[in-house]
Amino acid sequence: MAKRPRGSSRRRTYRPAAGFDELVQRALDTIPEPFSRALDEVAIVIDDEPSPQQRREAGLRPDEGLYGLYEGVPRTEYAADWSFLPNKITLFQTTLLEDFPDPVELEHEVWVTVVHELAHHLGIDEDRLHDLGVD
Repeated sequence: MAKRPRGSSRRRTYRPAAGFDELVQRALDTIPEPFSRALDEVAIVIDDEPSPQQRREAGLRPDEGLYGLYEGVPRTEYAADWSFLPNKITLFQTTLLEDFPDPVELEHEVWVTVVHELAHHLGIDEDRLHDLGVD
């Protein structure tokens, strides 16, 4: 399970989430072939915040936030005899909206988060994502 504990627990007033799903769709629309085909294998979910179980499994401290989370089996680990749950990328809009009140920065970070979590589905680890500048 991949985690992205970037964000904070600081609370700010932020604008309503109206339009957040459009930001996610725009980010998804920028993913080129052949990578965009991998989106057919992954459910994209928008949630307010991680559940207590997701926080626990991601190893988050109380002062850490989470922008996105990939849950599933990366393509590089598929095996013919495995049975597994569907792959899922969850974007946590509350943390993103709190940490990026500027609309331009928010749109960029939503894109980074989508690409980052899709990369985990493709089997790319945190170190390689850092090398690529998608962390």
